[in-house]
Amino acid sequence: MIQRDFCLSLLLVTAVLHTVTCNKGNKHKPWMEAQYQGIIMENDNTVLLNPPLFALDKDAPLRYAGEICGFRIHGSGTPFEAVVLDRTTGEGLIRAKGPVDCEAQREHTFTIQAHDCGEGPDGSNSKKSHKATVHVRVNDVNEFAPVFGERVFRASITEGRMYERVLRVQAWDQDCSPQYSQVCFYQILTPNVPFTIDNDGYIKNTQPLQASGDRLIRFTVTAYDCGKKRAVEDAEVEIQVKPTCKPSWRGWNKRIEYVPGSGSLALFPTIHLETCEEPIWSIQATVEIQTSHIAKGCDRDNYSERSLRKLCGAAPGDVDLLPPSSPAYNWTHSLPIQDTQDSSPVFWFNGSQSVEVPPGRLPAGGGAADHLTLSFWLKHAGGSGGKSGKEEEVLLCNTVQNDGSFSHYTLAVHGCRISFLYWSLLDSAHPVKFLWKLEQICDVEWHHYALSLEFPTVALYVDGVTYDPALMHDNGALTPPKRQARMMIGGCWTDEKISVKVNDGETSRTSGSSVGRFLRGYVSGLSLRLGPVDSREVIECLYACKEGLQYTDFDSLGKGMKVHVNPAQSQLSLEGDDALSFSRALQHVEYLNSLQFPTPGVRPLKLQTTVRCLTDEGCLTVPDLDGYLVVLQPDAPQVQLAGSPRSAHPVSDFQGQLGVPIFPDLRITCTVSHNLPPNKLERAPRSDVQSPDGIECALERCEIGVVGDDLNPEYESLSLDVSSAWQRGLETENSSRSLRVTGVQNVAVYEDILRSVSYRTGARATLYARKFHVSCSEMNGRYISNQLYTEVDVLHGIHAVSPSHLLSAQQFIHNAHQAPAELSGHALVSANRSSVFPGVAMVIIVVCIGFLALIVTLGLSRIHNVRQRGSEGAELEAANQRDPFWEDSAMTITVNPMESLQSRGLVPAQKSSASEKEEPEEESR
Repeated sequence: MIQRDFCLSLLLVTAVLHTVTCNKGNKHKPWMEAQYQGIIMENDNTVLLNPPLFALDKDAPLRYAGEICGFRIHGSGTPFEAVVLDRTTGEGLIRAKGPVDCEAQREHTFTIQAHDCGEGPDGSNSKKSHKATVHVRVNDVNEFAPVFGERVFRASITEGRMYERVLRVQAWDQDCSPQYSQVCFYQILTPNVPFTIDNDGYIKNTQPLQASGDRLIRFTVTAYDCGKKRAVEDAEVEIQVKPTCKPSWRGWNKRIEYVPGSGSLALFPTIHLETCEEPIWSIQATVEIQTSHIAKGCDRDNYSERSLRKLCGAAPGDVDLLPPSSPAYNWTHSLPIQDTQDSSPVFWFNGSQSVEVPPGRLPAGGGAADHLTLSFWLKHAGGSGGKSGKEEEVLLCNTVQNDGSFSHYTLAVHGCRISFLYWSLLDSAHPVKFLWKLEQICDVEWHHYALSLEFPTVALYVDGVTYDPALMHDNGALTPPKRQARMMIGGCWTDEKISVKVNDGETSRTSGSSVGRFLRGYVSGLSLRLGPVDSREVIECLYACKEGLQYTDFDSLGKGMKVHVNPAQSQLSLEGDDALSFSRALQHVEYLNSLQFPTPGVRPLKLQTTVRCLTDEGCLTVPDLDGYLVVLQPDAPQVQLAGSPRSAHPVSDFQGQLGVPIFPDLRITCTVSHNLPPNKLERAPRSDVQSPDGIECALERCEIGVVGDDLNPEYESLSLDVSSAWQRGLETENSSRSLRVTGVQNVAVYEDILRSVSYRTGARATLYARKFHVSCSEMNGRYISNQLYTEVDVLHGIHAVSPSHLLSAQQFIHNAHQAPAELSGHALVSANRSSVFPGVAMVIIVVCIGFLALIVTLGLSRIHNVRQRGSEGAELEAANQRDPFWEDSAMTITVNPMESLQSRGLVPAQKSSASEKEEPEEESR
């Protein structure tokens, strides 16, 4: 027992000695986390840290050395301090020195360091931990209420309209956190008002308002933040209801009349835009005139294609590939033809047929195969048809034989694209394809296309406007077509191998071709010319529209205004930012038709306007304007032909070298009928009227025709000075039926040419009293003159007059109901018959005189017998009634058919002397 007590005492002494030995040294530094995150509320002073603030020391559990005596915060101006809650465990706390303000500073960052108690109460040999970073965020408290930016909000609306946004009220909150600094919703406090407000402060009306009622509506709104704290002061809203104001164009006429030859015409001379005092950011407007129903898309020159080419200075040599069907040009007989306003035929390709042009009708290729011009009118069928737009449609496919070689080209359309495949040499097997993407191809309207090839340059003109290829590429090696000259329109052939089985089972392959890629659309005026191509100015002169929109007053164009006119002059666009300047610019938009005789009729007009405002809320909507331009009937030219109705010439003149002139005194006059009231029809000469081409009263064609039988080419002919006609730009066409003179020239030139036309017969020809007629026209047959008839007679000395002709002339004078002499054909005048004319006349005279003497003798004898009987007048009357011969004789003796001959001095003198000898005999009887 004593031994055990001794052992316990020994152990206790050992422990005490060990403790005293350890307190004598501070071996370790305190340890803490490297980083702390903390939050503190504005109305609190304690920082909640994560992780909690603890400092540990490995000297524990030694007193002083293993205890944490304090924490130290580093950083100037830090509004926080740290305290030790438990020295043994090392627990600490960070707290604010004073009130913290989130609005002043929302986050704080500083460092903190812990230190132990050292080796004794005096803290000697104290050790410090490492510095840890502390991030403290100050949490907001909803201490502020929303405040409105304005005390009163004002706006105005137009009666009868619904607005998505009338105005916006806004309030702000000074709290720093998103939760309490945002205004979550607004509220209208005034009951029964026709307005609502959304959470963003936008106010809109719930029903259309009328200015006849309350024109000023007042109500109160308030705001709440997301902490549901209401605004300190509410806001007032005043909305004024204005009478209806409709934004629109004003001061314009729906119907606009254009007088031909009056130059340019302002379409909207007094127009202005009513914006109802609304602020405007920009204005865009498009003026469009529709002319697609006029001829082929618009009003163009009225002359024929041939005459127009001469006037514009185009190169000659065009070959018509689609002529009207005739015995000489019969490859178009299977194509349907559509009637048009002009004289050019329009052919319809239905997507399943094509035509092939005979090789003999094509111009020789030679060395000019790489210089050519294709010209045509096309109205593509567009989207109609099952496969239209998905497959290529060929307009023209041609293989040309050059000097010892072959070339090939194909013109096709595919959707809204037009392509030109050119194979300069089939032996090279490297064709080049040119592509154009054009809206005109697929708008189902008439357009003129002219493709000029000067390889390697290709130019395409559409309605006189040039377009460069959008793409040019090499198709690579392709199988060339068969080396055979061939042209096809409306489709193209494909060379292929066809397999044929024979009786013994063997298969042989033969060459053949099939036609496909058919065109669907209308084609007119397809022509080909080899050699030099026309210039851009010539093509514009030929096919550009002569009517359209224009803008010329660029000097007074307002600042910021832009004007654009499309190539076809059918659309004019304006853009600006000021309503007044925009209205002034629109007042100078003009229509011009440069033709002297434009196509009369209606051209629809449309004005579309787009307005952009500073904000999209309640922006103006300007309605479109629909009107129409009426081109009045132009003053129709009246071409009158006048001259002698007949003329007579000796036989020698007919058989002479020059022949006899048919219309030696022809006079051509040209007048204009003005559109005046019916009781004031005025006709004015057109000698002072100049056409756009500078030609006065231009005629385009005159034709002299034969009335009756055609001329016998062996003995009869019509002739004129061809060289003189060519020098004046006129062409002639002579046949057994007529002689035509074509070309645009003035009246004086045509008078001179027609007066020189002569009729000539051969030496052994039977002479006829020939009748001819002449008529002229201008503007491709649009205006036609009267037909002037004349008769060319033959004289054989003084007796060279045909009795049949004289009788027919006398009947024409005395019988008004008979047809005019111009329509009676011709009368045969024989030289043999005229030589026996005196004997025939003598027989007729003797018979007539004898018959007259017999009648008179019978009458006198009758009267003598009555007197002998002493009968009264009643008996004489009864006798007359019993004998009808007296009445008949009275009706047959009054006309002497030779009186007209005697009056004209054509009866020989011996006939008169013979009649004088008979008169004494009558008296004696």
